[in-house]
Amino acid sequence: MFSALTERLEDAFKKLRGLGRISESNIADAMRDIRMALLEADVEFNIARDLVETVRIAALGEEVLRTVQPGQQIVKIFHDELVKLLGSEATGLNLEPPARILVVGLNGAGKTTTCGKLANWLKKQGKKPVLVALDLYRPAAVKQLAVLGQSLGVPVYEPEAGMSDPVKAAEQGLKWVGQQGPDVVAIFDTAGRQEVDEALIGELKKVRAVVQPGETLLVADAATGQQAVAVADTFHKAIGVTGLIMTKLDGDARGGAVVSMRQVTGCPVKFMGVGEKVDQLEVFYPDRMAQRILGMGDVVSLVEKAAEEIDEKRPSAWPSASKALNSTSTTTWAR
Repeated sequence: MFSALTERLEDAFKKLRGLGRISESNIADAMRDIRMALLEADVEFNIARDLVETVRIAALGEEVLRTVQPGQQIVKIFHDELVKLLGSEATGLNLEPPARILVVGLNGAGKTTTCGKLANWLKKQGKKPVLVALDLYRPAAVKQLAVLGQSLGVPVYEPEAGMSDPVKAAEQGLKWVGQQGPDVVAIFDTAGRQEVDEALIGELKKVRAVVQPGETLLVADAATGQQAVAVADTFHKAIGVTGLIMTKLDGDARGGAVVSMRQVTGCPVKFMGVGEKVDQLEVFYPDRMAQRILGMGDVVSLVEKAAEEIDEKRPSAWPSASKALNSTSTTTWAR
């Protein structure tokens, strides 16, 4: 995951190793390389530009700790800014009763499989998920969801044969959900298209009005890069997406879509799919993702430890060290 981006970033940081101090002249080349690495990984242009500029300004304004090389210092600064960009903390699901999750996205992104993964994850959290099949267009979509549900021991609502109206199916599905008990979490699998069009958006607006979900989660294919970002922005503006699930991060994804998603849409990435198996869905932790992208979590820890030691020994001499170097928070799965 992100191997190409990680490699390019590491090459950029190497240029800073062994330097006695940080100055504008000796970080200019490294910042240029970092910007190119982000762009080649499909990070949106304005986001890449702003991130690099923020890191440059922060690096030039920092005191270099005696026990840390300048290159390592910039890794830590970059890490902290990347965490902020990715969302700072993990964002929990809204499961306030009636707990309803509407899952949307284009064909091929892995919506139906993700519904099964989400049901499996919820079941492991002690919840009672049920699945509602509303994809009436893709051949065998209803059957696929039914098979997934059966393998997980999760009840599935299957519309009657020949049903072609997803809004009517949603109404009937809601009645069925009401019969499953008061404490269930209902996951609605909707139809997609090869691309976003007015028919799809219009249909989803009607389905959403019927379901009235607490969560509307967009499943986006990370491997499609900038296209995934544009699709997410369109869906969010049209139907009010509350969170994102990035899929296919186990493949040859360049990773830029993940970096760009929250900034472009304002929606948090809540989960990521890292394989085809039903248990290969992970909660998205921004700090952990930043360390994966950098491939340098040991350096981040080193700088944090050095900052703590200096704060203890010379608190008056380093008034800004703690604030500057301890901005990475421990995330929890809340709500």
